[in-house]
Amino acid sequence: MWPQVRNPRRGKWLEALLHALPLAVLVFALSYYWFAVADRHLVFLYYHDMGLFISGTSPFGRVTASRYWMSGLVAGGFVMVLYTCANWLLGRLVRGYRAPMWWRVWAVAAPVLFVAVLLVTMTANEPTLPLAHAVPTALVTVAAVGLALMPGKMAAERPRQLLLLSLDGSAMAAIMFALSMLERARWMLGRGLVWPTWVIGAALGGGVILLVIMTILRAWWRTANPTAWELLAAGLSGAYLLMPLLHHLGFTDGYYYISDALNFFSKHWPLQIAAWLLAAGVAVGVTQWRRDWTVRRGG
Repeated sequence: MWPQVRNPRRGKWLEALLHALPLAVLVFALSYYWFAVADRHLVFLYYHDMGLFISGTSPFGRVTASRYWMSGLVAGGFVMVLYTCANWLLGRLVRGYRAPMWWRVWAVAAPVLFVAVLLVTMTANEPTLPLAHAVPTALVTVAAVGLALMPGKMAAERPRQLLLLSLDGSAMAAIMFALSMLERARWMLGRGLVWPTWVIGAALGGGVILLVIMTILRAWWRTANPTAWELLAAGLSGAYLLMPLLHHLGFTDGYYYISDALNFFSKHWPLQIAAWLLAAGVAVGVTQWRRDWTVRRGG
């Protein structure tokens, strides 16, 4: 059995600390490599030619600045994959293992990560980041790690539910991506590029179809439906942790650079917030639809 302690509350925080330490070391190592060791011109694509209509690739230009805080999302992707797999293994190999609540691990790791990322980005290599760029990078990293920790407990204790939620999350991620890219597709269509509209249409349609399929399968298998929040969190994890990680590892021609934000977010934040609100509405609507279907079936 998993060892017991005299003070259950203290034991839970100690367990959270044991989980938080290796994750903090991992994120610190990634940040230190990107900002202090690696060639900044390759990792953040300084002065990269992105075409006639996109500028801002100097070290503190708009595009490059987004790569700094996007590194936090890539680090979160690493944490999510490794922490979820580790908890799944522990749940299978260690009798009586129970993963700590994600928020306990995050509460322990967050202040350490915030300070560590600030120190690395503001003191290492050239150019060092000013506070205006270092703070968003640290905040995004901390938020990404919090989101990355959420699947851990489910991986250890309810892996089948996590698999189904991951499929739901893939559908939500596709919808979020499509909604965020609508503005960019319109901009590119105005310049004669048609393929982005096909990609976005396929992502939106595929996401909706997958949600319908998952709804039917869940009703058929009589499995518990996720809450709207779980559905939305799964979509956020897929769209903003897993996709940036996959881009970093597999779609950078072997240079392993950090993507700029335009590949995942709308250029204008009011439109991006509107896209998130629409995605949240989809999550609420799907959740209510599934609940009503369950009631009608007598589940």
